[in-house]
Amino acid sequence: MNMHWKRRLSWLVVLVIIMAALGYSFRPQPRLVDTAAAMRSPMQLTVEQEGKTRVVDRYIVSAPVAGTACRVDLDVGDQVVRGQSLLKIKPLQSQALDPRSRAEAEARVAAAKAGLGAAEQTAQSARAEATFAAKELARLKPLATKGHVGENALDAAATNARRSKADLQSAEFAVDVARHELTAAQTALKYTGAAGESVSTDRVEVVAPVSGRVLKIQQECEGVVSAGQALLEIGDIRSLEIETDVLSADAVRIQPGMTVRYERWGGEEALEGLVRRVEPVGFTKVSALGVEEQRVLIISDITSDAAQWQTLGDGYRVESRFILWEGQDILQIPASALFRFDGRWAVFVMEESKARRRIVSIGQRNGLLAQILEGLNEGEEVITHPDDTIEDGVAVKRR
Repeated sequence: MNMHWKRRLSWLVVLVIIMAALGYSFRPQPRLVDTAAAMRSPMQLTVEQEGKTRVVDRYIVSAPVAGTACRVDLDVGDQVVRGQSLLKIKPLQSQALDPRSRAEAEARVAAAKAGLGAAEQTAQSARAEATFAAKELARLKPLATKGHVGENALDAAATNARRSKADLQSAEFAVDVARHELTAAQTALKYTGAAGESVSTDRVEVVAPVSGRVLKIQQECEGVVSAGQALLEIGDIRSLEIETDVLSADAVRIQPGMTVRYERWGGEEALEGLVRRVEPVGFTKVSALGVEEQRVLIISDITSDAAQWQTLGDGYRVESRFILWEGQDILQIPASALFRFDGRWAVFVMEESKARRRIVSIGQRNGLLAQILEGLNEGEEVITHPDDTIEDGVAVKRR
């Protein structure tokens, strides 16, 4: 009998051990979570975008007249002073004449010579008529004084003398016109653009409007240019500004006078600057993903010592970080710890290995961190990235 009870007691102990093991294995396990402590430190709300430098005052030197521009002896980056000669423009060479056009030009010269001869003969005839009329009037005047010639005859002679004189002047003007026409015909035949022909030596000099450096040369080699055509660009690279295009939704939060930092520009230290102008007109830009975005240009000035950024030039890349808001002693937690509960912001606080839901009031957020105004104390641990399995009172364990 004793052996029988001993056997039963042994089986009972084994059964209890098995039940205890099953209970232990199936008991609720604490959830593994990531945590972060609420801490006080400086915090900033910023907008970061890629920008580039540009010269504040850029001058485009254009051709004042049409002609052939001589070769530019300057290179990009060369220093120029105001009034310095940049290049010269000479008149365009006359068009070469084909055989038919040359024959026509020679015929016009011959016709002009014949016209000049005819005008000279007409002038000679008019001169003879004027001389005869003047002599006739001089002979009749004494006779009219003595009464041998009537007044009508004297008036007729005076009128004839004046008419003859006017005809002579008209003939002499016609000679001048014919002479000029001959000169024009000979000039058209002379300056034909053929090799060896004489051309005008006039040159139009193009000078630098300001002192600075050559930023771009539109046409370096000799060639024909039209009036108003751009030839060079000049600017002072010691006077740079930064243009940064940002999303229009970010541009409305940026105001003139805001602080901006320029990073990853090539130097060891970031540069400081101030926003000067937010342009009131936006433009459409296609992003790298093919999405159309409305963007706005922000113009800012570098306020750091010029010795720090003297190696910067026109069109260099910088990273602009606009500081919209900043604080020094700000209680903050990772923004990933926040979630919405009953229309308010809440977090899970780790208390005695359990997750406790707590309603908090937040201030500024910069995407990574969130400012805590009420609901948390410094040093308390919050659960980051809480999932649907985390509830109020659930056992948790730090991962």
